[in-house]
Amino acid sequence: MSTQNKIKELREKREQAKLGGGKKRIETQHKKGKLTARERLDLLLDSGTFREMDIFVTHRTSDFGMDEKKFPGDGVVTGYGRVDGRLVYVFSQDFTVFGGSLGEMFAEKVCKVMDLAMRNGAPFIGLNDSGGARIQEGVLSLGGYAEIFFRNVVASGVVPQISAIMGPCAGGAVYSPAMTDFTLMVKGTSHMFITGPEVIKAVTGEEVTFEQLGGAMSHNRRSGVAHFAAENEEHCIELIKTLLSYLPSNNLDDPPRMETGDDPNRMDDELPKMVPSESDKPYDMKDIILRVVDNGEFLEVHEHWAKNIVVGFARLDGYSIGIVGNQPKVLAGTLDIESSTKGARFVRFCDAFNIPLLTFVDVPGFLPGTAQEYGGIIRNGAKLLYAYCEATVPKMTVIIRKAYGGAYDVMCSKHIRADINFAWPSAELAVMGPSGAVNIVFKKEIQAAKDPEKKAEELVADYREKFANPYIAAQMGYIDDIIEPQETRPRLIDALETLLDKRETRPAKKHGNIPL
Repeated sequence: MSTQNKIKELREKREQAKLGGGKKRIETQHKKGKLTARERLDLLLDSGTFREMDIFVTHRTSDFGMDEKKFPGDGVVTGYGRVDGRLVYVFSQDFTVFGGSLGEMFAEKVCKVMDLAMRNGAPFIGLNDSGGARIQEGVLSLGGYAEIFFRNVVASGVVPQISAIMGPCAGGAVYSPAMTDFTLMVKGTSHMFITGPEVIKAVTGEEVTFEQLGGAMSHNRRSGVAHFAAENEEHCIELIKTLLSYLPSNNLDDPPRMETGDDPNRMDDELPKMVPSESDKPYDMKDIILRVVDNGEFLEVHEHWAKNIVVGFARLDGYSIGIVGNQPKVLAGTLDIESSTKGARFVRFCDAFNIPLLTFVDVPGFLPGTAQEYGGIIRNGAKLLYAYCEATVPKMTVIIRKAYGGAYDVMCSKHIRADINFAWPSAELAVMGPSGAVNIVFKKEIQAAKDPEKKAEELVADYREKFANPYIAAQMGYIDDIIEPQETRPRLIDALETLLDKRETRPAKKHGNIPL
């Protein structure tokens, strides 16, 4: 056979491999409102940059008639390409081949690109659309999953790992996305669960639909397993690209700086009007965040879960930052089990990848109640405290209003090594709110007064004037400066620029023991 004929044969085999399970199955995929594995990669990666690996790999199983069912690529498309010019490694599961089920060679393909991502310091992105383990391959499939899980853990904190769920993801398959840094789901077409509705009904008697059990909003709103809910697959891909724009390629790089055109010296005269003068009235912390950051652009993470705390990415003078803020409009901004876990995970991610942290504080304390205590608020609240203490990236804090009790300590106070701590004049730093404090400290005086209610009001007013303000903390050096709200942005940018070369060392150890 001539060289030209061999080249022709190669091209034909490549084109055949690109059809996956064939045109009919591709049509079925489209009828479900889903793109194919390759179409997804075409959307994700810069045009012409994808280099596929292992396109001719096939399984090695002969049982159950599998020796007569072989497809080049074995149900997953793997390789590398670029997003906005930056190198990434990818896999995209192909539901048209064996339902995207994972077998031995499928797993080896995924493991190969994971190893390359770690060696070359590039993000790793997985597009999931799979029926789970390939039953015909038995324990080989289980071994393949475990090899991937191990690499997820080794890569954690080394390169960013992003998982998009774009179809089913069930059984043991869910643990790989769960160990990556961010999980995105598509409304209506993606599902995640350990055991499906039929098994649940058989074991517990509960009746639940696929969407109720493991749909995008179930995991975005109720379980917190997913970080983003996309309207469709195209939106999901755009979210991945936006997320990557805030992240470094690996833990030794700095996040990319971007020219945003927003004046670093911009003052905002609307900020002083944003916080109600009555300390018990709610407002939206996101309104403050949007006015401070570059161009009002804020990529919120876990938007639908644990809404009493807000976390996400933004930029200050083009520098990527992670933002954590209490949300006064939900549960008064108290910290509870879920918000503590949400905040802790985000803080630890930012610390792992050199992303400075900015914390906006308005917290009246931890949420009271037996459900919280029995659910382990002590242990879970300690996660957020641990995460902030552990973090050595630049840390800036702005106390907007309330900073009461242990929650003041937890929300990146000076005592747990925040670098720069500002407070607005509206800030209230105290062991507890004025009413609670007065009713404890002056209990006898109030009871003995002719008009207990009036006496309590007088004492509360006196307490608020003397203690519920930022000046005592500033006198002690716990606050570096009390700033005018309108100057928040330029003061934060100025502080951030002084912290960019921050170096902080901790005692050598294998790892700490976060209270999980």
